Amino acid sequence: MKRVAILISGSGSNMVALAESMVGDHPARPVLVLSNVPGAGGLAKAEALGIPTALVDHKRFGKDRAAFEAALQAELDKVQPDILCLAGFMRVLTEGFVSSWEGRMLNIHPSLLPKYRGLNTHARAIEAGDAEAGCSVHEVTAELDGGPVLGQARVPILQGDTADTLAARVLPMEHRLYPAVLRRYAAGDRTPLHLP
Repeated sequence: MKRVAILISGSGSNMVALAESMVGDHPARPVLVLSNVPGAGGLAKAEALGIPTALVDHKRFGKDRAAFEAALQAELDKVQPDILCLAGFMRVLTEGFVSSWEGRMLNIHPSLLPKYRGLNTHARAIEAGDAEAGCSVHEVTAELDGGPVLGQARVPILQGDTADTLAARVLPMEHRLYPAVLRRYAAGDRTPLHLP
């Protein structure tokens, strides 16, 4: 049974989707939900699901990213996870931290990678005149949103879409895609998954 730690910064909707999927014959279980934001909504949701939580407030460390990541690692060391899932974790991690987890860390990103790495992905897809948008689950590497893509889900961009309306249609696909990829990943299957 693989042990999964989930890192969040906000409401934790993808974390809930992941946690609720890890039951029955699933090859993994959640052992920690860790946030860098005090009062992040996802912490209360994790507690309600019976998952241990931890907080490492990045603001306490100022610009000292190494100290922040050392504190993150200290919390992770307490539960010894096999897999790290970033689920709306809004901090860019350094190459040193990422390399220590390489091959064991996943992220979900709201675009069809390699398009639109970084922020404001839905607005950028609309501005570019794209016919579709979506989300990707990828392995985390030192290159921002640049690791191997393990799954994608697509939605059409409709006439009159705004970044908010598009995001609202992509989010349910994120909640389907991330658990499906995690299940395969925890079982050792890295074959890319494409949801319709």
